[in-house]
This record gives sequence, structure tokens and C-alpha cells, in this order.
Amino acid sequence: MLTRVKSAVANFMGGVVAGGAEGDYSGSELPLKFPYTRPEFLGLTQEEIECSADHIGRPILILKEKKRLPWATGYAEVINAGKSSLNEDQACCEVVVVRKRLGDSTTPIKTPTAKRRSSLPNGEDLGLKENSADSESLVFYYWSLFDGHAGSGAAVVASKLLQHHIVKHLQSVLEVLRNHAVLPPTIFGEESNHHMTPGIHRATLTRATSLRGAAGAPSSPCTPPPQRFFTEKKIQHDSLVMGAMENAFKEMDAQIEREKQVYNITGGCTALCVVYLLGKIYVGNAGDSRAIIIRDGKVIPMSTEFTPESERQRLQFLGFMQPHLLGGEFTHLEFPRRVQRKEVGKRMLYRDFTMNGWAYKTIEDEDLRFPLVQGEGKKARVMATIGVTRGLGDHDLKVHDSNIYIKPFLSCCPEVTVYNLNQYEHGADDVLVMGTDGLWDVLSNKEVNESVSTFLANCDPDDLNRYTMAAQDLVMRARGVLKDRSWRITNERLGSGDDISCYIIPLMYGNRQP
Repeated sequence: MLTRVKSAVANFMGGVVAGGAEGDYSGSELPLKFPYTRPEFLGLTQEEIECSADHIGRPILILKEKKRLPWATGYAEVINAGKSSLNEDQACCEVVVVRKRLGDSTTPIKTPTAKRRSSLPNGEDLGLKENSADSESLVFYYWSLFDGHAGSGAAVVASKLLQHHIVKHLQSVLEVLRNHAVLPPTIFGEESNHHMTPGIHRATLTRATSLRGAAGAPSSPCTPPPQRFFTEKKIQHDSLVMGAMENAFKEMDAQIEREKQVYNITGGCTALCVVYLLGKIYVGNAGDSRAIIIRDGKVIPMSTEFTPESERQRLQFLGFMQPHLLGGEFTHLEFPRRVQRKEVGKRMLYRDFTMNGWAYKTIEDEDLRFPLVQGEGKKARVMATIGVTRGLGDHDLKVHDSNIYIKPFLSCCPEVTVYNLNQYEHGADDVLVMGTDGLWDVLSNKEVNESVSTFLANCDPDDLNRYTMAAQDLVMRARGVLKDRSWRITNERLGSGDDISCYIIPLMYGNRQP
């Protein structure tokens, strides 16, 4: 086992098997679900895509001068320094119209009916009111980033389809979301007993009617309802949107697993998406990409990174409850270092899934197995293989030279964070920054805040290109400059050799939405 693990560690970089360095050429004879490309909104030709895959020069790609994303969103990306032949990051940005389903709203449909358009920052030329949306529809804005590993197949598929799954689940609650005055009913289709404003829709009683009710008239409007012996939670509309996003991630993962039987869909990917709907921003994250809001020069974290360290207890608990998943080769316990045979019978520091602290235990033969979670920081790995614990795909991922599947320990469920955009009046320099881990590996939240805030402060507030230029500057800072065959950033630190993708989304346009 030790030999296999050493071999695995030697062949894995950045949390994924080195086979990803060959791009999507996995030897499969199955056709691709979607061909490899760069984000559609960049408008690149095939020749430009090939030129962008320069691992030495690493040109930074931005929006073409005449192109615009919703809200004047800025975007920039750069390929890795040779980790893989292709840029395994993917991105998508769309304006989506959710329409009422035809027929029974409780019957699921396979293909959601949604119309998508790019827009100018203020919504002009969209024609949403006249052409796309109507009184029975909802419009949401959608931004997403997918960081692929062991191939770009899963990232490409997710970038094309995740928004469709979100639409499908929003369609099922469309009527409830459009009725802002009443909280969602507990039983779908029934009238809700909870109103957003106390006293709304109540009939005005005359004094005589009130007195009759007080006297206990059987059919009186004041007759109290039957007493309940249970409490009922009041569910907010936010929770329905969160649930739609969570279910969309799960269905996207299931679709990738299902279609791998007929299409060549390589590897897996992390997923970070932002949805703006009904005055609120919803950030869904599964993986180690990150989103932050910069408001009044201060940072508001909008996502949590899911790594072997941050999810150690969940992973250990699963290994404890289902030891067969460990294949007899791993232990769910964590030790400060690898246990040696000569230490059997001695007392060593350890911790279990119930512990944040450490304690001593007597070492047994079973403790000689390789730890389920090993390493720390960016070097932490699950089963000596992968450095991220949530995402899409990876259904075929195994421990090197074994038949032990890693997917049972990986979750596709996102964490969804809500930001009420209408609670604040945002200025031209208040933005939401989304980036893949190639950005955050070398720049902290504070450094990103300083970089973006300083750059925007020196730009004309009316210049719609300022956010694209800010994204380009941020990616350049993370990539660094090539010196002596290595990329260097401020203070001669190592720059990012990973793929980097970044959005900068100005929030003031959200305040202008109807």
C-alpha cells in the first residue's frame, strides 16, 4: 500500500491526477457532449483559441471592445503555465427568463423553456418587458465559473447546462415566488396562512359582528380556529431559490454521471455560480473557488472553500460509518504524521470526527493504514489523490493503482449564501469579485480588495470598460511576470501557475433593476 500511495502522490499535482495534462484525450472512443471551447461571450475564433493556449507567454483574454456583459461585468482569464494542455476553467454569463410551464406545473419536464440574452448594463436592448419576459415570468441574471481537473469535459458540460437545471426548479415554484405578499404555503397549491404584512387581507368587522363573535356564535367570523398542537415553520421566498440552486447542482452531477455512458466527459470540476433574482444575490459554491463583495472598501465573504481540511470531520464520519469505502487501505483517524510499525503499542496524538482538539491513543495495527485525510493547506488530500471535496463529476476517480472509488467522499451539494442587494445603495466601486482558485492561491481577500479598489478609484466612473480593465489587472497581478523561468508577483513571491478566471460585477446596476 505504501508503494502505491507514494506513486499516487508523485503523479498528482494540484489535487488531480496528472493525466489531466493531456487535456481531454482520455483514449475514449465516445463522442464529446460539447466540443472544447472558451466562454462563448468572449467571441473567439478557433484560431484565437489556439493562440490563447500559450503556456509560455500566457496572454490574458478579456472581452472584445464592442462586447458587453450584463451590468457592464468585467471578465478576464489566463491559461496555466503548463499544468495541462488546455485551459480547464470555464465560464458562463447570461440573462435568463423563467416562464411558466405548459400544462400541469407539478409535472417535471426534461427541457426547461428559457430564453437567454446578453444585455447592456442598464438592460437596454434586451426587450425583456416587450419581447422576452411577461407578467407571468421572472428574469434572473446568471454568472458562473467552473474549474476543471483531470480534463475539461465536466467543466464544459456544466457551463452549458447548469443554468437550465436552475430554470427547471425555479419553474416549479414560479407562482409562489411571484406572490411576494404571501409566504410560501406548506402544501403546494393550498392557500398560505402566513402573510408578509400582519393584518393583510383581513375583513373589517362591524361592532355588532364583533360582539356576536365574542358571544360565541357558531358561524361567527371571530370564532377561533381549531387549536393546533404543533408549530409550523415560516419559510421565506429566499429558501425556495436556495433549494432550486441546491437541487440544480445535484441534478447536474447526476446528468454527468448518466451521460458518461454515451459521451466522453472527462474529469470533474468545482462550481461557483451567482444568481440575481428579485433584488437579491444568491452565491452557490461547491469547491475551492471564491466570491467576495467589496462594499465601501470593506470585504464581505460570500462563499466557503471546501477542502480536505475544512471538511475533515464530514469525511472522517463517512469513513467511520461506512468503513467498506476505505477499501481496507485507509483509516478514518488523523495523526500528526504517518504511523510507523515500530510505534505499535505506543501512545500517539490523534483526532477523530468528533474532535477539533487532539488526544492520545494506543497505536494498533489498523492505525498503520494510510490516513483518509493527509497533509495541510493546499497540500491536503483525500486518499492521497484530490485536494477539493465538493464539485461536479469525478465519478470514475479512483485511488492510484487500486479499485477504491473516491466519489463517495465528494459532495456535489453547494453552500448558498444570500445578499440582499436592495438593502444598500451601491456606488460605482462596489463590486462582487468571483475567481477560481488560481487567483486566491496567491492573493488574499485583502490584496484583492486593495487591487480592485485602487484600480477603480483611478478610472472614470462612467467608463463601462473600467470593470473589464480591473479584471485584467487583477489576473495580471495573480499571474505575475516571467522571471528566470518562473512567474513572480509582488515581493518576489511565486505567481499562480494555474488557470485563472475572474469576474468583477458592479452592484450598482442591481439597484437599478425594476
